[in-house]
Amino acid sequence: MRNLKSILFNRISMWLMKMAMCLKNANSVRNATCNIRYSSELPSQGWLQDKARNYVVFRKYKMYYAVIMAGGSGTRLWPLSRQNNPKQALKLIGDKTMFQYAVERISSIFPYERILVVTIPQHAEILQEQYPEIPTENFILEPEGRGTASAIGLVSIHLLQRDPNACMVILTADHFITKVNHFCDVLEIAEKVACNGKLVTLGIQPSTPSTGFGYIQQGQKFNDLNGLSIYEIEQFFEKPDLNKAQYMLKSGGFSWNSGMFVWKASIILREFEHQMPGFYAQLMQVKMALGTSKYKMVLNHIWPLIEKNTIDYGIMEKAENAVVIPVDIGWTDIGSWGSLDKLLPADQDRNIFIGSHVSIDTKNTLALGSKRLIATMGVEDLVIIDTDDVVMVCSREREQDVKALVELLKKENQLQYI
Repeated sequence: MRNLKSILFNRISMWLMKMAMCLKNANSVRNATCNIRYSSELPSQGWLQDKARNYVVFRKYKMYYAVIMAGGSGTRLWPLSRQNNPKQALKLIGDKTMFQYAVERISSIFPYERILVVTIPQHAEILQEQYPEIPTENFILEPEGRGTASAIGLVSIHLLQRDPNACMVILTADHFITKVNHFCDVLEIAEKVACNGKLVTLGIQPSTPSTGFGYIQQGQKFNDLNGLSIYEIEQFFEKPDLNKAQYMLKSGGFSWNSGMFVWKASIILREFEHQMPGFYAQLMQVKMALGTSKYKMVLNHIWPLIEKNTIDYGIMEKAENAVVIPVDIGWTDIGSWGSLDKLLPADQDRNIFIGSHVSIDTKNTLALGSKRLIATMGVEDLVIIDTDDVVMVCSREREQDVKALVELLKKENQLQYI
């Protein structure tokens, strides 16, 4: 029986390879073979053709892995986002969760076995249930969140053990991207740059003078590939005030820092060794335990001792081999209630109502509930979130500060609400 399965697998593989070659030479699908996207964009020639195309791309990028960061608790989206039901597991837009969107948009490049998820134990089960196709061993669990630097370091040692030539893209589960096809094109180009030893960050071409994002100043042009310009990084800037943000938007040459990166696992680990030697030494202790019965014990011992740090501050701001690719991919960071304004339909008074509601003389208000009626009158610039056990009301201008309510609840030991 095993031999029969092996023979069938080999024959199917050979057939797919032949089909891929035929597709490559066929004028009607010549461009489709290297740019696999949603089926609505391709000639409709059946399921087998789609499988053949995916085979071409998956083979082409067989050392390319996607890492989805999904360990955050999303406190600025409280009270809907909770410790036992974080924002990446919520259906905030449409009929899919943020995590499901994150996996779906990259599935034309990365098969499930090359998608890794970094999260914490409390979130692992709910995310695995949402995408059971991703192998269980691809969920890399931090005992607790210690910042993006530690999360990236941990997944890097796992990947390096699996594939010494691994190149990876770092993504997050709380982004929403509308230009999915162009985004996938960008990832393919970024992989080429990263395989030549560069630390690649994706910058977002700014559309407004936002004070909610960090900025990247572009330096000298490094290269042009397939219509995308690649620049050396001149400087990183923390979230600016409004005047500085307006200057950056007007002067050009600045991008929003998206938190998406592409690099080889070996290269980023070398940067950890040079720039964060203390953390690197701790990471190597964990690496030595990989694949042994002592791994969890060593990880649980080391991780609370690690200093919290971000990859931007720990590595990228001082890296000499970092480049930025400014892109327009229809990107939104779902970091606060206000971020939904770009993605959900509003009425003529700029109100967004989700759930049962009535309103009189209400303007620029977001009201979200699932069970009870929300009634508003004579108010404006509010965020109203109604859940089973909490009603949260705040002004629009304070929506970035919602996490302060979570901290207050912790201080008052009302943990059942977080």
